[in-house]
Amino acid sequence: MTKTKDAAIPEVSNDELELAPKNDSYMGKLLIDTANPPSVGDLVEGSVIAIDKKGVFIDLKPYGTGIIFGREYVNARDIIRKVNVGDSIAAKVVDMNNEDGYVELSLKEAKQALTWSEAEAAIKAKTVFDIPVLEANKGGLLLTWNGIHGFLPASQLKADHYPRVADGDKDRILEELKKFVGTKLSVTIIGASPKEGKLIFSEKNPETKDKERIIGKYAINDEAEGTVTGVVDFGVFIKLEEGLEGLVHISEINWALVEDPRALYKVGDKVKVKVIEIKDGKISLSIKALQPNPWKEAEKKYKKDDIVSGVVIKFNKHGALASIEEGVAGLVHVSEFGSDIKLKEKLELGKIYTFKINLFDAKEQKMALSFVDKK
Repeated sequence: MTKTKDAAIPEVSNDELELAPKNDSYMGKLLIDTANPPSVGDLVEGSVIAIDKKGVFIDLKPYGTGIIFGREYVNARDIIRKVNVGDSIAAKVVDMNNEDGYVELSLKEAKQALTWSEAEAAIKAKTVFDIPVLEANKGGLLLTWNGIHGFLPASQLKADHYPRVADGDKDRILEELKKFVGTKLSVTIIGASPKEGKLIFSEKNPETKDKERIIGKYAINDEAEGTVTGVVDFGVFIKLEEGLEGLVHISEINWALVEDPRALYKVGDKVKVKVIEIKDGKISLSIKALQPNPWKEAEKKYKKDDIVSGVVIKFNKHGALASIEEGVAGLVHVSEFGSDIKLKEKLELGKIYTFKINLFDAKEQKMALSFVDKK
């Protein structure tokens, strides 16, 4: 145990000795409500009754007197300079009863523990902080909050800030992310790990009243014109107006099969879209919904058991996809051939073959085909 014999308590007045913890604070209430005395590692709060060059003495009624001295005193010098007799401060218990009968305390560890508690509270409250970006790496941005280092993954950037780079080139993504260094971003804390000493931030979470107001102007089936702000593997991002961006999923771009959205659209293109879903503050859009549905016309021409010609447009794990006309395609199942290898021996991508319609459901836009081998 650490001795404190040369850190005797300086003389203090009776008034000072009667100072009690400020019970209107969270820690004060916690201390009063606790039936058992605190243990090593617990946070406690009390009033400062004396300060000298070697230590700070804290009244921890009804559990005795606490002391911050030695290494803990040195570690917390910057904090102690701002402390006065009568102030209520929180500290972490290091030893419940040292050789001199004091409760040894750590102010530095308490400050860290309280900061992590504040972080947890901020997560629950979804508190928004404006924090400058310190650095960038290929995965995201580095920020610091209350002395704790944190990370903002690129995936947690809001849509307007997301680095949409062709082919996902990591070096170009880094160049885009570096543009944020020195700028302040409005973020929330979404993860806190005291063991690792890290925070995770998100720019997506704050749902501002302004955004709610903007998105509230739109309803399902509304039509609008927007500007392409990004093209990725899974679709196209469309800016409808300042503060509102929606996604056209790859399946909603065209009635025909779309392999690569980049072949059809580029940033800056003006596009007409239809609102098909509004959920959780996000808006989903469709381009193909403004185009004639080819299945409606096909329903008048095709039915089960019809023999048709179709072109093989894609292979997948289930078989081959064959189109009998623009936007109307069906699956030729692999089980018909016995294996994927045998299927590809019979059918080639881009070639026309004869098929039989086994299922045709225009409403669900589903069609099943079987290969008619004329050899």
